[in-house]
Amino acid sequence: MDHARAAISNLFGGEPMLYTRFSIARQTDGDNSHVEMKLSADDDEGGEIGRPEHLHASMPPPQRSGKNLCFLIIAALLLLLIGFLIGYLSYRGRMQKASRCLDGSGKCEMTPTTSYLADDETEEEEVPGPPVFYWPQLRDLLSNKLSASHLEDSLRQRTNQYSFEAGQNGDESTASYIHDQFTSFLLDEVWNDEHYIKLQVKGSSNNKVSILEDGKEEILESPDAYVAYSESGSVAGKPVYVNYGLKADFQKVQKLDVSLNGTIIIFRAGKITLAEKVANAKEAGAVGALMYLDPSDYKNTDALVPFGHAHLGTGDPFTPGFPSFNHTQFPPVESSGLPRIAVQTISSQAVAKLFRKMDGEQCLPEWKGGVIGCKVMLSNMSKMTVKLSVNNVMVDRKILNIFGAIKGFEEPDRYVVIGAQRDSWGPGAAKAGVGTAMLLELARVISDIVKYDGYKPRRSIIFASWSAGEYGAVGATEWLEGYSATLHAKAFTYINLDAAVLGFNHMKISASPLLYTLLEKAIKGVKDPTKDSGSLYDRVGADWVKTVVPLGLDNAAFPFLAYAGIPVVSFGFCNKDEEYPFLGTTQDTVENLKTNDKLYALMRAAAEVAGQIALRLTHDHELFLDFERYDEELLAFQEKFLPYDRDVRALGLTLKWLFFARGDFRRATDALRRDITNSDRENRIVRRALNDRIMKVEYDFLSPYLSPKVAPFRHIFFGKGSHTLQSLLENLQLLTTSRDSVDVNKLKEQLALATWTIKGAANALVGDIWDTDNEF
Repeated sequence: MDHARAAISNLFGGEPMLYTRFSIARQTDGDNSHVEMKLSADDDEGGEIGRPEHLHASMPPPQRSGKNLCFLIIAALLLLLIGFLIGYLSYRGRMQKASRCLDGSGKCEMTPTTSYLADDETEEEEVPGPPVFYWPQLRDLLSNKLSASHLEDSLRQRTNQYSFEAGQNGDESTASYIHDQFTSFLLDEVWNDEHYIKLQVKGSSNNKVSILEDGKEEILESPDAYVAYSESGSVAGKPVYVNYGLKADFQKVQKLDVSLNGTIIIFRAGKITLAEKVANAKEAGAVGALMYLDPSDYKNTDALVPFGHAHLGTGDPFTPGFPSFNHTQFPPVESSGLPRIAVQTISSQAVAKLFRKMDGEQCLPEWKGGVIGCKVMLSNMSKMTVKLSVNNVMVDRKILNIFGAIKGFEEPDRYVVIGAQRDSWGPGAAKAGVGTAMLLELARVISDIVKYDGYKPRRSIIFASWSAGEYGAVGATEWLEGYSATLHAKAFTYINLDAAVLGFNHMKISASPLLYTLLEKAIKGVKDPTKDSGSLYDRVGADWVKTVVPLGLDNAAFPFLAYAGIPVVSFGFCNKDEEYPFLGTTQDTVENLKTNDKLYALMRAAAEVAGQIALRLTHDHELFLDFERYDEELLAFQEKFLPYDRDVRALGLTLKWLFFARGDFRRATDALRRDITNSDRENRIVRRALNDRIMKVEYDFLSPYLSPKVAPFRHIFFGKGSHTLQSLLENLQLLTTSRDSVDVNKLKEQLALATWTIKGAANALVGDIWDTDNEF
């Protein structure tokens, strides 16, 4: 410092002038160094005797004051610039080392931070801090802590219990157990959410299916099982078999000039949900419907009768669009998805007996299942009818959703939700027991990693146990309806654990395209429990995306995606080309489930996949959601639409605006990727703004031009209704197969809804309103 003083003094002609003094002192508030800059007189004691204290009193003659002051300012600025460069280079070096650690490209060792200005002789003080977890380390920690024995203990809770019906004793005792477990795991928050819902349950006597012939009534079957939300009362009609009850199946029957008005439709389970089958039957004019488990699809189920529900939707059908917090505050409305026809399930034994009574046309070869003597209908001369008597009654029930949360340390108001259904009509080992056991184990392990290993998740994780899932994801949907304004802005992923193990030799995957990349990385990092080597990725193969199954109404993840616009993933093990036979029946027991080879190892592998997805979404700076994947999905639809371009133009319409909107979305994804690449990842404000743009991509594909009350599933890719891209494609296909049946005004509306929803998603992805492209 003395040398610097001398240099400055010489620079000013040897006269003692003002100089810049730096004092270095250790601070107590966490910073290791402090640089203080003062303008002082030449004398270290505060100035010479008789020198005025104020700077202006000691200034030299006016003719030299401007020049000297200029040199003084330049010298001070030079010193500040040198200090800034040293600090910047030091910070940049630390950040480069940290980025190498995050990439896993080299070993990293955390060292205490010390001042680069500190004297070499000063003893360096170590500053303790939280451990830094790099992804490979966190992934291994999760894998090591997951326990198959804990999963077995949790699943054992379903042993020797025969019903966990929503709002009843079995369901409530399980809810209390889960609440206690969450508390014992030291989760940051544990709470209940109450809903008061209307459910339809079996009446005082079993429902009954009879054959009426020659004035006599013969009881065909009177099972314990029932179908919720069926129309109550008695109906009778001629029986007609319609295979799986698909729309294509009904069209084949109608081409045979068979009238379905006033009939009782028979179909087998599978392909689509019971509610969709019933809706197709009602549309065809039927007054009743019967469903059974065909032995060719469901092995060893000749005498089994499944439970089910017939509501074409999710949630409480008597408060559509509203949360069921209190019925008295809502108008007396009902969901349009209620069937309005009588519905019952029966056994394949009963169906075989019914077929023997039918003397009409034989089934089509591809319609023949495992029941011998399949017939489509009665002969014209037959007077036989089938009578269906339904005694179901409506009840008010209180249900509980149970939640536990691990709060994020950087963005606690951003959450990934992991959920599982808790209730079941029977023992529900596969339907609800497996998912609940996995939920508890993930809550235990992740909490342990946070509380005892020091992991600091950036974002929060919510663990949810749903009730009334058997009635159509009622608990989950009511929660979404009750907190939709909050959840669409804060929840960015839902991981569904229901029915995760129904077999062992195949995997069934349903997911939002935003999660394809992350899911692939997760299954690459989880060992296949059924083999000595290899990962789950080796099982599904490189083309696994082509095998992704669209979410159905019977999946609790469906309302998260199609109603709330939250990315979802739902996956599990199954047997290829074979259904788990006991799902939704009284035989869904732990003992029957254990016939699956390596049951608990499979549960552990599924939990590890879910845990990796949740932890990765709370670990990385950038949200691991592949927003560019939707551009590929839009391009795939564009290729399907293109062959109909000439037919559309013949109507005076055009597809070009729809194609231009897809181009806008592509440019928007490119712009967001550039913004991410050019951003400062250490700037929390910038990072949060970019992540918010990423997490809203799914929500922006909910068509804003539809009422959630009228069309709750507004997603143009995965929703239900004429606004979806799939519905638009089906209408375009009619231009070549049945041109006269095409409603041109409806087609115009479909094109407009699709175009402007995609355009709106592109504008939202770009960011600020002044960056949007408002012209095609």
